[in-house]
Amino acid sequence: MSNQHQSQESHDHGSVKSYTTGLIISIILTVIPFGLVMTGALSTTATLAIILIMAVVQIVVQVVYFLHLSEGSGPRWNMISLWFTILIVGIVVVGSVWIMFHLNHNLMVGM
Repeated sequence: MSNQHQSQESHDHGSVKSYTTGLIISIILTVIPFGLVMTGALSTTATLAIILIMAVVQIVVQVVYFLHLSEGSGPRWNMISLWFTILIVGIVVVGSVWIMFHLNHNLMVGM
């Protein structure tokens, strides 16, 4: 095995420390919204906003610590594929919600 191949393999895999850090951050990002919902400390809108923010941060943590897709590592194709997937999923979700809202609005006109 060549030196270049060995260094690439060790660079692609995370260490126990990075997995542990990712796990701890993920647990914290799960406990905060859970605590807010269970205590009812904030309004529904504020709680929903915090849940959505924590979900996005959770996705970033999962991608960086567990999937090892960061800007500086490996081929750029992994990041391009990830962003393309996020774009397509976003278009599908936003489009679906938009269609359902307008169908509901247009079908409820006579009532």
